[in-house]
Amino acid sequence: MLYLIIKYLVTALVIVVVSELAKRNDQFGAFIASLPMVTIMTLIWLHVEQQSLEKIANHAFYTFWYVIPTLPMFIIFPYLLAKFEFWYALLIGVVITVSSLISFAIVLKRFSINLM
Repeated sequence: MLYLIIKYLVTALVIVVVSELAKRNDQFGAFIASLPMVTIMTLIWLHVEQQSLEKIANHAFYTFWYVIPTLPMFIIFPYLLAKFEFWYALLIGVVITVSSLISFAIVLKRFSINLM
């Protein structure tokens, strides 16, 4: 139980630090946020929890393919934010991301890469 609490605290700390950095400097905050920290932390936690090397490698492999269709949101979101209130812009961005993920998964299936 203590391990799980430590895991949550460390993970939450990283998110808090990134959001605090972003408040102070847009560019540096975005740079830090763009690092694959969640993936790196996940890989570390999987390793610490003695998951198989195959599971860890699969996580990294699938993360790569899932990142690509999420990129349009980061291009479209600033435009949406200028046109809509924050929550509507975010919701539209999420819908675009989910649509992109589904479309991308369909295309990749033709190349024997199954995301879904």
